[in-house]
Amino acid sequence: MAANRRNGTASPAHGLEEILSAAAPHPRTSLPTVATIVTTVAALYFGREVFLPIAIALLLTFALAPLVSALKRIGIPRIAAVIASVLGAFAALALFSFIVATQVSELAQNIPVYQTNILAKIRSLKETGVGGGIIARLSRVVERVGQEIDRQDASLPAATPDKPPREPVPVEIIARERPLEVLQNIVGPLISPLGSAGLIIVVVIFMLLEREDLRDRFIRLVGYGDLHRTTEALQDAGKRVGRYLLMQLVVNIVYAIPIAIGLWVLGIPNALLWGLLALALRFVPYIGPAIGMLLPLLLALAVAPGWSLVLWTAALFVVMELVTGNVVEPWLYGSRTGLSPLAIIVAAIFWTWLWGPLGLVLSTPLTVCLVVLGRHVPQFEFLDVLFGNEPVLEPHARLYQRLLAGDPDEATDHAEEMLEEKYLVEFYDKVAIPALLLGERDRARGVMGELQRRQVAASALTLVANLDDDAQEEADEEDIPLVAGEPGDDGKAAGEDEADLPDGTGMSVLCAGGRGELDDAAAAMLAQVLEVQGATTMKAGFADMEPSNIRRLGLETVNTVVVGFLNRDSVKHARFLVRRLKRAKAALRVGIVFWSETGNEDKETSAKLAHDMSADFVANGMVDAVVGALSNEPPVALKLIAKRRVRRQRTAPRKTPAAAAS
Repeated sequence: MAANRRNGTASPAHGLEEILSAAAPHPRTSLPTVATIVTTVAALYFGREVFLPIAIALLLTFALAPLVSALKRIGIPRIAAVIASVLGAFAALALFSFIVATQVSELAQNIPVYQTNILAKIRSLKETGVGGGIIARLSRVVERVGQEIDRQDASLPAATPDKPPREPVPVEIIARERPLEVLQNIVGPLISPLGSAGLIIVVVIFMLLEREDLRDRFIRLVGYGDLHRTTEALQDAGKRVGRYLLMQLVVNIVYAIPIAIGLWVLGIPNALLWGLLALALRFVPYIGPAIGMLLPLLLALAVAPGWSLVLWTAALFVVMELVTGNVVEPWLYGSRTGLSPLAIIVAAIFWTWLWGPLGLVLSTPLTVCLVVLGRHVPQFEFLDVLFGNEPVLEPHARLYQRLLAGDPDEATDHAEEMLEEKYLVEFYDKVAIPALLLGERDRARGVMGELQRRQVAASALTLVANLDDDAQEEADEEDIPLVAGEPGDDGKAAGEDEADLPDGTGMSVLCAGGRGELDDAAAAMLAQVLEVQGATTMKAGFADMEPSNIRRLGLETVNTVVVGFLNRDSVKHARFLVRRLKRAKAALRVGIVFWSETGNEDKETSAKLAHDMSADFVANGMVDAVVGALSNEPPVALKLIAKRRVRRQRTAPRKTPAAAAS
């Protein structure tokens, strides 16, 4: 964990950019009307004869565009590069189909040979009693059906000894078809798929030839007012879909070659067929690999009389799936499709219902295009929210939602994920404190009751307690602290990316809440960060800061008291607490924190405010609060100007009415 934080290898999900975006308000996502959804789905369903070839051609264009660009870079003319790419791709598909058809024909001829092994396995199951009830019922059903077929029809006269049954007269029906009708019966079923394939080839060629012109027309049609966003959307869609198809093909080939070789070594017939089917079916999300494994398992069941071949075949597929899913896929493209796992399943169901088996194969790349559209076009943002894999809530909003729900355990899980890459002070400063600020705003608006406020505060305190182990681990790290201005490991100054927090060894700090339970939770977070820096901390609640309770705090061993307020309209109350604390102990340093999402930006304003209220420092963020609490500067003396003025007014002689009138 420490190495990841020091080396700056933060993942995009936990990067500082995402954390810093917590303060930015997120606009509400507009959803389309029911009529719009129904009309769009109906158009895609009833117009599938038109939209399906166009969708296939569009995806093939995305896949072949990098190849065409590569051929153009080596000096091949554009037309020749396009034609060579398209013909090469469709020739590979035709060769694939021919090999599969040949292997299937050979398999069909050998199926009767495996009948003996299947019957032997059924007998062994019946003898051992495994599934005996089901097998017995199926056997009785088959026998009854056979008896019913063999039974003579009661309406026909039965044969008698005097009248032997007549032998049936064989009748041969000869269909006299013309050669043209025979040719039509053979070619007719092939016309539709061949026509669709030819149409797709032509469309792909023209899309590749006119790619720039089509791009410009699309921009002029939908995005002329925002060229930057439209261009970014087109580039993102092309990269995502093209890379997905290419990397998926590479992954499937890496998966299918060991499968074919392994099946051939095990002695499974037609191993090449099963390898090619595994390659093709793996384009189908989730259920494709299972279907590709089921067919060889059934064949292994029929080939050998024992069960060892079935187990070895299953082990081969399971091992290859684990290696491919956990090693090959993350290495090549990871989760760059931008889709959540649930979205992939829902998309597969939807596109299968809409366009059949081809829709199942095309479901993932089509949904990727929709997610890219929603990511860059505000009108379709709901698509990115529904199907994208990016967090739809900012980290601080997600944390606040979990605190509202009274679920500190899930909040702890999210916090620990972020702490794998970031320090505790960053998490509290950019996520946890902004989450408490959302709660304070809800309290100020009157939408949060007292009971709910206490629940949020209790959940936040539980979160802090759950992170004690992480805080202790961070405190035990033997790192040499980078001084601001010195170069770090990446060549940048330490102060540019990470704050240089002072060492708190030997210092005692009391952290207190200002005016409510949520302030107490923020004070507990500050105390934990100070403990990481080596300071000895104590915590006090807002009730302990009442005038009658301040004397009981035990400030003899305390160097600094830090009081935090989530409500920024508490300046008068903060001034009152500073005076009370400094009267209780003259040598005490007192700091005030007005928590903010953006931290302490205006140093001059904070310094002026601290001077006005006789505080040693005023901070707005976690970093400034830690720096102020662990400072070695002498305490600021309490101003008595206001008190002398009041005393002077009290001791001045009263004027008589006559003197006042004169």
